[in-house]
Amino acid sequence: PYYVALNQNLFLQASLHNSDPNLVVFVDTCVASPDPNNFRTLAYQLIRSGCVKDPTYSSYYSPYSEVARFGFKAFSFVRRYSSVYLQCELVVCRYNDYSSRCYQGCVRRFKRNAGS
Repeated sequence: PYYVALNQNLFLQASLHNSDPNLVVFVDTCVASPDPNNFRTLAYQLIRSGCVKDPTYSSYYSPYSEVARFGFKAFSFVRRYSSVYLQCELVVCRYNDYSSRCYQGCVRRFKRNAGS
């Protein structure tokens, strides 16, 4: 566990360990939950499909394509929960493949009309 105060700035880094220098890492989705085994029932989205959901979430520059850096302010769920767990989904793409998911950024999925 990592102990922090409420509203403290948290900085995270995800690294890809691979011998291929032509790969890039993209943070697609990060969800927080008070239950390490359930990120659906009581969950808080920080970023979803590359779209920022939490106003304190920020992406940070990394000089390395295989490293993704981001951060947000620490928060808590209602008082009865003492811990917050984070689950993130990252995407790995070819460097400079601008048609890949890594270069699309925020992807908004629109609902289709289910009319007659």
